[in-house]
Amino acid sequence: MKFWFIAGSQFLYGDETLAQVEQDAKKIVEGLNLPWPVEYKITAKNATEITNIVKQANHDDECAGIITFCHTFSPSKMWINGLCLLQKPWLHFHTQFNKSIPNEEIDMDYMNLHQSAHGDREHGFIGARMRMQRKIIAGYWKDEETQRRIADWQRTAIGALFSKNLKIVRFGDNMREVAVTEGDKVEAQIKLGWQVNTFAVGDLVEEMNAVTDAQIDALVEEYRTLYDFDEKDIEEIRYQAREEIAIETILVREGASAFSNTFQDLHGMRQLPGLATQHLMYKGYGYGGEGDWKTAGMTAIIKAMYPNGSTSFMEDYTYDFENGLILGSHMLEVCPSVAQNKPKIEVHPLGIGGKEPPARLVFEGKAGDAICISLIDMGGRMRLIGQNVICVKPTQTMPNLPVARVMWKPMPNLITGSECWIIAGGAHHTVLSYDISVETLRDFARIMGIEFVNIDANTTPAALEKELMLGEVIWK
Repeated sequence: MKFWFIAGSQFLYGDETLAQVEQDAKKIVEGLNLPWPVEYKITAKNATEITNIVKQANHDDECAGIITFCHTFSPSKMWINGLCLLQKPWLHFHTQFNKSIPNEEIDMDYMNLHQSAHGDREHGFIGARMRMQRKIIAGYWKDEETQRRIADWQRTAIGALFSKNLKIVRFGDNMREVAVTEGDKVEAQIKLGWQVNTFAVGDLVEEMNAVTDAQIDALVEEYRTLYDFDEKDIEEIRYQAREEIAIETILVREGASAFSNTFQDLHGMRQLPGLATQHLMYKGYGYGGEGDWKTAGMTAIIKAMYPNGSTSFMEDYTYDFENGLILGSHMLEVCPSVAQNKPKIEVHPLGIGGKEPPARLVFEGKAGDAICISLIDMGGRMRLIGQNVICVKPTQTMPNLPVARVMWKPMPNLITGSECWIIAGGAHHTVLSYDISVETLRDFARIMGIEFVNIDANTTPAALEKELMLGEVIWK
């Protein structure tokens, strides 16, 4: 994937100035050190050039978005037809070629060449007038903070395009009688692009029966390089490897990047996938427990944004009111990308689901700033909720809790943060990410056209209730 850089100008300046604009724009592109490459495409000077380049961007599968910059003055009416057609994420980059004003060099020729201060404002007006969803970043192009923000936007654009092509496999339905894991899959495909479809557990069992010993041997060796385990548990571990290979076979065949399952639908299986699910998440797949396809999809998207990051399916389990902390975990399925130390594979009874004790990774989560994310269906629309949290080293060893766990302090504190989460309708399942920022989440929601709610250190229940009431009007 790459991003296209389009400079804006007009013919009035003459060939010499336009040649300099192109040269400067190319230098800006060359100076951007970003996760995904940026390619200079054109200095657009009229409506035809703009419309043509937008059409090309829309139909180029490798184009993840466009970045526009009006080095000189670019009359905004010439952008209307092209922007009406735009289907890719758009960043309006408000910068200028020189960082400061050169005292001796500045004259009217210099002014005519370097006028993004008002060229970009004309460009910005037409985006506002057309109610276009776009990201605006102002700053000098060489500055580290400016490039960091562009990099974050790139990740958002990649996530948005990934979302538009996301397929989610549901093995069985969601957990019986649970409300928040339900949702309108048609609306999800219209707004987010997700194709969410059910596959019978029997199909998965057939694939499990087709897995060979050689395939299992190879995957177990991979486990050995990443995790510690006792040889006495090898049979349970091999069974999890069989499950993982079968699940991934179906995901690859269907072109899917996320999946869900439930402990209430395991006919023909001896164990609920624990280690299997955890390792698949480690490899980049999204997951949601109890049929929670919305959390599975968001996990996959954030992993696509941050391929080597620390993101996991998560669930709020129990509170430590004394220290203002939440203990997050799940029955089995927490991604080892959030582990503090090398995880260990252990086998213990599950106590739910009525199956054999499954192998799972056990570890403590690492400390650091993170965000808990929940995508919920409000009936006819989606709401994305992000809560800032501070993950900490668990305050207790919990020797009799044989699951992976993470402990965090929610913002602004446990009491207020929990009240705000419940007011907003946040689910008990979340995506926990140490990588994504609030700005990036907000940008993603903007691109997808869905509501975004953030709970941070300054949030109060009264202010949040007012924001949500306004949201009911805006997003209805």
